[in-house]
Amino acid sequence: MLISVIIPTYNEADNIEKLLKRLTQMTTSIATEIIVVDGGSEDDTVKIAETFDVSVYKSPRKGRAAQMNFGVKQSKGDVLQFVHADTLPPFSNFEDISSAVKDGYSVGCFTYSFDSKHPLLRINSFFTRFDKIWCRGGDQAIFVTRKVFDEVGGYRDDYLIMEDFDFIKKVQSKHPFKIVKNNCIVSARKYQNNSYLKVQLANLKIFRMYDAGASQELMAETYQKILKKWD
Repeated sequence: MLISVIIPTYNEADNIEKLLKRLTQMTTSIATEIIVVDGGSEDDTVKIAETFDVSVYKSPRKGRAAQMNFGVKQSKGDVLQFVHADTLPPFSNFEDISSAVKDGYSVGCFTYSFDSKHPLLRINSFFTRFDKIWCRGGDQAIFVTRKVFDEVGGYRDDYLIMEDFDFIKKVQSKHPFKIVKNNCIVSARKYQNNSYLKVQLANLKIFRMYDAGASQELMAETYQKILKKWD
């Protein structure tokens, strides 16, 4: 088994070094490759990534969905994992994925906790253990076999927002979904740059717009208007 970790980045100089140190220092007997796909960062993201023994690519299109799909095309793995630059997978990441796949799960994710002790964020973290679509998200280090990724057509390249939610809905409708109860550590920066209530209200609004069939452009514009920094 070869696991390909694909990391989409855009101006992540403050986070990418910590993530790549974490991934490259994991002790594992499982074959892995790490691929960073940058969307045209204006900071030192690419420069920092290139100091590690990983593959670094410039995506022809900016946008997390397009960057992740491009990363898949460069990868060789039987299993794909998508990790946001501000997320730190657990140290047993590769063993957990391998175990899930051997148990018959072709797709899954991890629970998470925030790098903050804010009590309301602990509540958010608690709910990631439940098998409900509104408890899922891209910051849970989603993993999927290449076969299933290709079967559902990957991520929607035209999606500017909600790309992970859309992808999870597609795969869950056809395959059992494994929730690995081993926490990733997720940055609380979105909540720190805004407020807990504002982020929750923004998420609720976008979910409703998505269900109502709103355009990607309108949803992205609405989200950006509500939150100072949302990516």
